[in-house]
Amino acid sequence: MNRIRSIFHRIESALLHAVRLPIASKLILSFLSIIIFSSLIFTLLGAQIISSLITLEAEERVRNDLNTARMIYADTLGNIQEKAEFTAVRTFLADILKGDVNQTYVDELRNFKIKESLDILTITDNNGIVVLRINNPESFGDDQSGLELVSAVLTTKQPVARTVILPAEFLSLESQALANRAYFKFVDTPLARQRLESEETNGMVLMAAAPVLDKNNNLIGVVYAGSLLNHDYTIVDEVKQTVFQGVVYKDKDIGTATIFQDDVRISTNVYNEDGERAVGTRVAEDVYERVVGDGEQYLGRAYVVNNWYIAAYEPIRGYGGDIIGILYVGILEQKYTDIKNQTMQAFLVITFFGAVVSVFIALYISRRISISVSTLAKASKQLAGGNLEARVPRSSNDELGDLADSFNFMADALRERDEKLKEFAKRKIMESERLALIGQLSANVAHELNNPLQGIVTYSNLLLEGEACNEETRSSAEKIAIQANRCRDIIRGLLDFSRHKNPDKTLCSVNNLLRRCVSLVERQTIFHNIEIVMNLDESDPLVIIDPSQVERVFLNLIINAADAMENGGQLTLVTGRDREGKCVEIKVRDTGHGITEENMEKIFDPFFTTKETGHGVGLGLAISFGIVNEHNGAINVESEPGKGTTFTVSFPLSRIKDDTNND
Repeated sequence: MNRIRSIFHRIESALLHAVRLPIASKLILSFLSIIIFSSLIFTLLGAQIISSLITLEAEERVRNDLNTARMIYADTLGNIQEKAEFTAVRTFLADILKGDVNQTYVDELRNFKIKESLDILTITDNNGIVVLRINNPESFGDDQSGLELVSAVLTTKQPVARTVILPAEFLSLESQALANRAYFKFVDTPLARQRLESEETNGMVLMAAAPVLDKNNNLIGVVYAGSLLNHDYTIVDEVKQTVFQGVVYKDKDIGTATIFQDDVRISTNVYNEDGERAVGTRVAEDVYERVVGDGEQYLGRAYVVNNWYIAAYEPIRGYGGDIIGILYVGILEQKYTDIKNQTMQAFLVITFFGAVVSVFIALYISRRISISVSTLAKASKQLAGGNLEARVPRSSNDELGDLADSFNFMADALRERDEKLKEFAKRKIMESERLALIGQLSANVAHELNNPLQGIVTYSNLLLEGEACNEETRSSAEKIAIQANRCRDIIRGLLDFSRHKNPDKTLCSVNNLLRRCVSLVERQTIFHNIEIVMNLDESDPLVIIDPSQVERVFLNLIINAADAMENGGQLTLVTGRDREGKCVEIKVRDTGHGITEENMEKIFDPFFTTKETGHGVGLGLAISFGIVNEHNGAINVESEPGKGTTFTVSFPLSRIKDDTNND
């Protein structure tokens, strides 16, 4: 192919140089030669590629459909196990196993079997001897300890569920109707393997067994339940409805599903030419050898009864791992064959018209491209040089025009962002300077006031301790001491707020930290009428924090919640992970008076408080907000006046903890 291409290019070059032509004509001839050559190549390869892609798409879809069918099959088996386990924990089973086969018990179990669509529900003692068959209460006393599932439960005392093949004699003990359902007479099927047998009498059953235990966890019996798949179309019709949703193509179902017992269809929604389900027909020999003989999945084209399908087959294994059947899902091949043909026709038409149109627009494009690209390149250089006023006029209504608009939009966005960044930087610098000045001023004022205030506190307490202090003097001294202590708290809050202290972080349990905070305050007077409820995450999430600083945040929120519940209430502490599982959330919820909407935006501002004079200075939440931010966390509040308030604090989860959970 490369050699042919080289020869073609040499001929093209010789023709172009031999004749003097305008550049537009040369571009047209170049485009035309490329289009003709490409069309020939694409036409040859396109058919193969399209056919392969459509086939791969069909096979991928049918593989996914088989996965869905497997899940439905497994879920059905799991449901039977749940029903067996549910029956095994019935309290009256102990009476039945002791010989008290009360008719009330039998009726209740029979109603349960019918309601749950079970074909088999039987109880044995701890030796595997049948005590009660719900289908046939008169048939009991036979030994079923040799049944694989029963034997497994007797040995392990654990429930087990598998697909099993049961002989006609076993089914007859349960019910003659089940034995009749299991019977199939083989139907001649094209491409099926040769078999000496002409009928099938065994049944394929989804079966589960569960132990019956007494109060001391001793095994006293076994319950086994099952659903016969022969002539039961529940699973295959559910697969068909779930996967293919009843879609029909040219009066034929687009998709089908089948359960095989060995190579015989025992449950299917594949229909024969008479419009009846093709039960008793058999799988093609090549499929059987691949799935049952080699134990591998078959994916590809297969002949199913009377049509070709894109099909997927996989083995169904019994208790010991031996292959006892096949699960099948298929999509009608005719639809994909028609898609291939239609796609190829569309491909050829598009290629032809594309070549014709390309010849007419080649010259127009060649003339406009060079001008537009040159203009755009110049404007780009100006923009890169710092000229944010550079713009490109829109000269065409195509991609180049869109590119010009995009360039102009980008230039406008860059200029707007540049202005916003300048304004943002200016505002942030001013805010930082103002906050630094306020912090320094607060620290200086607090430091200057602290020494004389300490003297006031000391001497007022000395006056109170003096014996010569009369009642009027004592009252005045107490007021001085109270107000002086309040001023000292304000100064201490100012110092804490203005002083930046780097947190001393360590790996810590938020559950333990909350418990310690509750133990510190629960005996205080304000908590006497408050019920404290702790709903803590059992996984005990760990975060990297400074325990002393975060403890201050929790104590502040807990005490604020108690202050909001003057007449008592409920304080709820909750820990858990957020929806993404990346953070741990701590919720402090009270049933107090709540926060009004106008105060919600100011609660984290310094010196803002709704408490009465002498009960707070308004720095607690501001300091808590700063501590949480230092830990890369967040603090949010939700409140409804008259109903209560919820503060939510979140910290990033420790990676160490996450890694442990993942392991």
